[in-house]
Amino acid sequence: MIAEIGHSAFHSIINNQAAYFKSGATLSYQFRLDQLKRLKQVIRNNEQAIFDALNKDLNKHEFESYSTEVGVVYEELNFAIKNLKSWMKPERQSTPFALFPSSSYIHKDPLGCVLIIAPWNYPFQLLINPLIGAIAGGNCTVLKPSELAPATAEIVEKIITEVFDPAYVATIQGDGAQVIPEIMNSHRFDLVFFTGSIPVGYAIAEIAAKKLTPVILELGGKSPCIVDKDVDLHNAAKRIVWGKFTNAGQTCVAPDYLMVHNSRKKELIELIKKYTNEFYTETPSSGDYGRIINKRRFTTLKNYLEQGNIIFGGQTTEEELYIAPTLMENVSIDAPLMTDEIFGPILPVYGFDSYKETLALINKNANPLAFYLFTSNKETEQFYINKVSFGGGCINNTLIHLGNPHLPFGGVGNSGIGYYHGKFSFDAFTRMKAVLKTQTWFDSGIQYAPFKEKIKLLRMFLRY
Repeated sequence: MIAEIGHSAFHSIINNQAAYFKSGATLSYQFRLDQLKRLKQVIRNNEQAIFDALNKDLNKHEFESYSTEVGVVYEELNFAIKNLKSWMKPERQSTPFALFPSSSYIHKDPLGCVLIIAPWNYPFQLLINPLIGAIAGGNCTVLKPSELAPATAEIVEKIITEVFDPAYVATIQGDGAQVIPEIMNSHRFDLVFFTGSIPVGYAIAEIAAKKLTPVILELGGKSPCIVDKDVDLHNAAKRIVWGKFTNAGQTCVAPDYLMVHNSRKKELIELIKKYTNEFYTETPSSGDYGRIINKRRFTTLKNYLEQGNIIFGGQTTEEELYIAPTLMENVSIDAPLMTDEIFGPILPVYGFDSYKETLALINKNANPLAFYLFTSNKETEQFYINKVSFGGGCINNTLIHLGNPHLPFGGVGNSGIGYYHGKFSFDAFTRMKAVLKTQTWFDSGIQYAPFKEKIKLLRMFLRY
């Protein structure tokens, strides 16, 4: 917390990072590559401590911690290490003949000193993955872990302190509502990268605008899941259960509500119940199923259970921050359960007969971060891709589009600004610098005065 480390200490960190960046130390390929490799090694050395912290904060099983946090980070690190050299090379571009004899290039410049703010739901992955992009891009970085996942914040600080000089990468702890505004108001970062809720995203964008600070906002929204009548329901049910109830539903791209064709609705509901019980047992075990992050979120989610009919689950235990995987029907589309991002293990279910009905419901909460469609009809697939504005999504699956580093991850409209993952992370933390180089062995002279009789020649080159 700034109050704990002192204002002068915080400003010293920022000033030292600015000086370190200006020294040019972060610019070379070898430096960036070495830092990525060091980060990978220190994570490997601290794997068990990371697993223990995630279990303490969110009751994550080691399998889930590896598959959705540590393993995802390794994938990003390996991808960046393998491709960094090619990403850094200037990109040659075509040049109009009128500019002969010239050649054109795009260079990728580091932004400078950046701030990365992480959420609590995937507190390791969603802090370290952007950091990979910042390192690959040649930047200095201030990291703000979520105070709501304190065990993970502690191990992250330990890792970062162990491997990096704070003049290069530093960690700031404390209450985000106090620390972040003070950080941003007292210093202009060259980029603020935030993952979290839409209201906080608005507040960060407002502060950033005062200093013309660019932002990348990875927010959320209500991600729909549609199941058409022509699908393998067993397959759909398993993937919906996994996508919705991983991390106890505390996933920004989890299916937020389910729309299923009325002719298959009853059957799908029964299969979702079946596979939920198979995956987690009828009383989800303490080891395989997560818990709600804190009592405030628990209370919010518990209140949602009163806004419709519970048709499966609904059990709660406040002492354990436990809410069972839950299906609900007859939820008003104007209820908070259907206007807020749920961010928990509650899935409202609606039936439909026509695609028009599904679009009407989606448009009530437009621009979702994710969109999921189960269908075997290519025309139906194309219909929704064309009609729905969403950040990213899957056909006949959930969540796994995040696992492909060749695909950008980010929102649209209310669900976010900007995108990252793989090369898109490198692009997010660099800026394109245009350079045109002209040879000196020839000069047409057409651009110089006097212009008499030159207009005809100019029109030959710049045709309308």
